[in-house]
Amino acid sequence: MDRARLAAWTGLVGLLAALNYAARFAGSSSTSSNAHNDVYSYSGFAGGLVVYAIWMGAVLWIASGRRDLLALRLPRPSLSRVTGYAIAAVAAIYVLEAIVSTLPLPQSPGKEQGLTPTHWEPAHAGAFAANVALFTIAAPIVEELMFRGLGQSLLRQLGRVPAILLVGVAFGLTHGLLEALVVLIPFGAALAYVRDRTDSVYPGMVVHASFNAVALAYAVLG
Repeated sequence: MDRARLAAWTGLVGLLAALNYAARFAGSSSTSSNAHNDVYSYSGFAGGLVVYAIWMGAVLWIASGRRDLLALRLPRPSLSRVTGYAIAAVAAIYVLEAIVSTLPLPQSPGKEQGLTPTHWEPAHAGAFAANVALFTIAAPIVEELMFRGLGQSLLRQLGRVPAILLVGVAFGLTHGLLEALVVLIPFGAALAYVRDRTDSVYPGMVVHASFNAVALAYAVLG
């Protein structure tokens, strides 16, 4: 039965990656500008919410009858050890980002996705707050359940290390980006490592939400 679930999960990963890469290559330079503006629009929030709702529905359908596959349980280690794993993951990613920033890439990985605003627009504070909730609550919950929950549980039959690496690759590819893969894949793998060591998706949700929140805050206040 898990083979069927794994096939369905792999198909979902492939579909998301195909759609996002198709959208990226079909777009133009104006696409990035529109993405920045979406952070200040209620329509961007509504569209994102619908996408995450459909995505969550697919994840829950694949995991139906096997709630344990989602890893929605309290972390097994002590709070201090969980915190240590989370801090180690955060530190590793920031070090990687610092290294990547020195590489002569065509476009900054942070700018390629085009979701962080370039400046503060107080007239659209309400829409911005809604989108902050989307990216710091909805996105971490859905993506962690998809990858570090369901995906990692299903891939575990291949071994712990292969599961961590494959989850990282899947996480990166579904974003439909190129330069950003050098950060997204290690980020996904780091969160998978935290999930492996804690046997829970909750620490990863917190780390994921924190990263998104810091990115948005830095873009507006930096």
